[in-house]
Amino acid sequence: MFAAPPAVTAEVFCRIPDRFRRFGETSEWAQVQLHGAAAPVFLEGPVFDAEGNLWVTDIPWGRLFKITPQGECDVGFEYDGQPNGMKFLADGRLLVADHHKGMVICDPATGVSEPWFERYLLEPFLGCNDLTIARNGDIWFTDQGQSGWHKPNGRLFRVRAGTRRLELMLDGIPSPNGLVLNKAETALYLAVTRANAVWRCPLVNGGEVISKVGTYIQMSGGSGPDGLAIDAHDNLVVCHVGFGAVWLFSDRGEPLLRIDVPEGRYTTNAAYGGPGNTWLFFTESSTGTVYKVEMPVPGREISPATI
Repeated sequence: MFAAPPAVTAEVFCRIPDRFRRFGETSEWAQVQLHGAAAPVFLEGPVFDAEGNLWVTDIPWGRLFKITPQGECDVGFEYDGQPNGMKFLADGRLLVADHHKGMVICDPATGVSEPWFERYLLEPFLGCNDLTIARNGDIWFTDQGQSGWHKPNGRLFRVRAGTRRLELMLDGIPSPNGLVLNKAETALYLAVTRANAVWRCPLVNGGEVISKVGTYIQMSGGSGPDGLAIDAHDNLVVCHVGFGAVWLFSDRGEPLLRIDVPEGRYTTNAAYGGPGNTWLFFTESSTGTVYKVEMPVPGREISPATI
């Protein structure tokens, strides 16, 4: 439908050092999610702290890596979980969407993790995946589990700012993954991996309900869209896992840019940062590498929530 957009190749920001890789080991997560393939490290969830350090999750081994602006890496937090997406809260703690434990709060200052939400209506989550925070502090997160077209039972939740009110906003989703609000916060974009599509979910009645959900971008190839990010002009970043590329789409859904990596196909999640917030940092999970690329326009930041 569209001509191919310009293409660039990202540069390496940080490759997780071999001393942190769990060679020769396997995990229950990798046995299922990667069909038994080796996973000495598997990165997701990039997010910046107040000092400009980039934090990423290592899903199968329950670690959060802290990477300095110079690209130096260390383990910043470790616990018995499967951390996927995460965001910083106003007090410096991290809210983590954990595939095994639900929604978890991790405190790098104390090394303590604690559950935030473990289940909904007395039933465990399927497997929490990612989250985003609105300007007013509302927290949205996806519950993906093993959902797909064969079993479209994935869910989208919201927690109102300053409350313990967990709301089911959307269900029947074939693999909900990354999510982000538009600039006006009148719609939520949702990566639906097994449908190979990004859905647009309009928020109506002051954001009380979601109505007239539709396909915003239909993709092909790879495994499908994973992490999402948005810039100050409502241009949408889509990490195309299994395809080895990250795409930039305009606010009309037109492809503007293709970002390739020199190695690997698991381009999973992205965050804006760096000088002027003009750089996009994203994970290539299979090689345990964080890439960066300078973008045409700067991104935007969401104020952290208070819990």
